Amino acid sequence: MDLKGKNAIITGASRGIGKAVARKLAEKGVNVVLAARNPDNLKKAVDDLQKETQVKVMGVPTDVSKLDDLKNLVEQTNKELGPINILINNAGVSSQYPFEKQPLEDIENLAHTNYLGYVRLIRLVINEMIERRQGSIINMVSGSTLCDPIPKTFVTYSSLKVGLRAFLKGLFWELRDKGIKITSILPGVVDTDLTGKLENITAEQQERLMTADSVVDMVMFALSVPSNACPLELAVINQQTPWTKPIIDYEQQQAK
Repeated sequence: MDLKGKNAIITGASRGIGKAVARKLAEKGVNVVLAARNPDNLKKAVDDLQKETQVKVMGVPTDVSKLDDLKNLVEQTNKELGPINILINNAGVSSQYPFEKQPLEDIENLAHTNYLGYVRLIRLVINEMIERRQGSIINMVSGSTLCDPIPKTFVTYSSLKVGLRAFLKGLFWELRDKGIKITSILPGVVDTDLTGKLENITAEQQERLMTADSVVDMVMFALSVPSNACPLELAVINQQTPWTKPIIDYEQQQAK
């Protein structure tokens, strides 16, 4: 895909992986719409990109767990920029609990954000992409879906990601003859605000955390391949990941 002049939506774009992806796309000439829940962080991210790049940059406050917010995101993008060429589904919440201790509200939030948030937004943009027979939809899933069984204390989180991965794989086969590319990225644990706030993380654990740029590289690869090729799944995993338990355990999360 020739990226210059294309329009992209990136969710969860006010920080971390989403902000890094938005910056890289803007550097390549892509007009970007940043979506995130926190309006202050979102405004800062938009301001930063407007100073650094020459493309059109928009910010649309969006809670991806809410259908009305997703509808507004798509409507505002179409109104201000035009057709959506690229969708980066990145917004998500992490949750780590032994299942018997997990609040029911937390389970609901995971389902609406990490699964329905992706499915609904794809549904809102897909018909326009099909009509033009062109579009790339890149989705942050989870490296934990490669584990069997999935890691302890991540049962709900990872099982929803497994379901998302299955949905996206099926969608790829359903839409590949209509000119639409569907790519799932399966990242390991990335150095983000969450891990940065942990006071008792060890030096060994810190060394295992990847930078956001490791994931950005996967996004750019997915967008760089010829039109007749589509990376179905790309996994980028921490070196020496202990598959039998999370890199950062439940007790450390509770201590933050």
